[in-house]
Amino acid sequence: MLNVTRLNQFYGGSHILRDLSFSVPMGQVTTLLGRNGVGKSTLMRCLMGVNRIRSGSIHLFDTEITQAAPHQRVRAGMGYVPQGREIFPRLTVEENLVMGLASRPAGTPIPQRIFETFPVLWEMRRRRGGDLSGGQQQQLAIGRALASAPRLLILDEPTEGIQPSIIKEIERAIRALADSGEMAILLVEQYYDFARSLADHYLVMERGEFVLRGLGERMDADGARERLVV
Repeated sequence: MLNVTRLNQFYGGSHILRDLSFSVPMGQVTTLLGRNGVGKSTLMRCLMGVNRIRSGSIHLFDTEITQAAPHQRVRAGMGYVPQGREIFPRLTVEENLVMGLASRPAGTPIPQRIFETFPVLWEMRRRRGGDLSGGQQQQLAIGRALASAPRLLILDEPTEGIQPSIIKEIERAIRALADSGEMAILLVEQYYDFARSLADHYLVMERGEFVLRGLGERMDADGARERLVV
């Protein structure tokens, strides 16, 4: 489980993230929603240690990682799928997946589970990542994160620019990963229906703070969709 307590972040004199506290339980999907520019991606960078926070604490399975470097957080069990995928376009699919093994002991093979979850990656394992469609690249980015055997998987807007048929495949994969009970999942998303279909718990962010939170089954009744309307 991820536990974040009173996290604050500033850019210059601007208070970007405001006293954020939340948890991401094991075996469940917690969705974070919000319009562009409200601080979602900044929060993800803080969770991964790319941005240092001004104050607050971050614990992963009772271990404080507030000051840990990004590679230390990966070794502690965090997996991250960034917005925009950021695969290596000149490397093959297989080589991209091997890059996800960097935190594992030398000689660790690519987990077969990745190919079972996304069969297209096995079929295209010899192709360069840059030759894949956007949806296939997103599956590759998720597979690369899974290669590190994370206990917490963070996905930053995985539906961005993806065709509907692939969105359904990614939805099924995320649900199966959560239902396995082996990891906690934090899903950052703007596509409301996708987030609602997966959410066990939800958070809505506006201007760097949470304005709504609750059970996923309550999103419609709580008015979460209205908070995302520009």
